[in-house]
Amino acid sequence: MPIPVDTARRPDVLLRKRMPEGHQVSAWWMIGAFVGVSVGVVALLGFFPGG
Repeated sequence: MPIPVDTARRPDVLLRKRMPEGHQVSAWWMIGAFVGVSVGVVALLGFFPGG
């Protein structure tokens, strides 16, 4: 009988958190990530003249 491997506890995985079965990430996290990346890109583009 094979031993089940818990992928959330693998040593090569950082910052992974065990969630209950069927858990879904809130849409607000995705919206916040999009806004954060967009602000970062616009801020980086501000360093380049002639845009």
